[in-house]
Amino acid sequence: MTGYGKGEAVLHGRTITVEIRSVNNRYLDCTIKLPRIYVFAEDAIKARVQKSISRGKVDVFVTIGQSENGDVSISLNKGVADGYYAALCQMRDTYGLRDDISVSLLSRFQDVFLVEKSPEDLEAVAADICQVLDMALADFDAMRTREGGKLEEDIRSRAVTIGSLTSLVEERAPGIVADYRARLEAKMAEVLQNTQIDESRILTEAAIFADKVAVDEETVRLRSHLDQLAHMLDQGGAIGRKLDFLIQEFNREANTIGSKCNDIETARHVVDIKAEIEKIREQVQNIE
Repeated sequence: MTGYGKGEAVLHGRTITVEIRSVNNRYLDCTIKLPRIYVFAEDAIKARVQKSISRGKVDVFVTIGQSENGDVSISLNKGVADGYYAALCQMRDTYGLRDDISVSLLSRFQDVFLVEKSPEDLEAVAADICQVLDMALADFDAMRTREGGKLEEDIRSRAVTIGSLTSLVEERAPGIVADYRARLEAKMAEVLQNTQIDESRILTEAAIFADKVAVDEETVRLRSHLDQLAHMLDQGGAIGRKLDFLIQEFNREANTIGSKCNDIETARHVVDIKAEIEKIREQVQNIE
């Protein structure tokens, strides 16, 4: 599901910022972006992300400021300093300049000094990055929890609507057969006119039609899917993929009901059911 989280801290004199952004994706696709010199921490970051996020296109951005701590040694770059001094003396003698070559003048040339920084403890740096990453993941999870609550409320509401529409389909089912029998009797009366109508033939035809348009099995399965949906939402956790499959089952039952019932009123109910299923399917894409 879509989400954002951020963590920032100053650890061992180094400012570390981690940002997490995610968009919908069927599977987990994690991309880590951090300074090249810290690429050694990428596997540790990815492993931590995979423990918290199971699907979505996730981008993790890591920025690290220079450490203010650590031992720094400064020494004279004698070869470079000698070269500058000789060149300055030559300039003085050639142009008859005043002798003002001093330490202050030579120190203006930055490369006369060698600045060496002690090597970083790579394991410590990786640990610091992961510590800030945990902060970002916590922020990310908090946002997902808030958004997830809204999604759950919407899905449950639509499930109730589907249940109500299913009841309307069930209530209409006997009427479909009764209407067919009435039409059949009227048609036979019109064709046979004064001839006596074979009541057993009408009953047989009505029974065949009733069996053909019966949707009780489909509505029972549809209600079973609604119960399963509620159970999954109660359980929580990473249920996105399971819900994807369940929505396919919802659609299968709705399509079967629609194809069986040659009735305008039932067809309207089926269209409304499928519209609610589609809205749930769209919301499920935002669920991990």
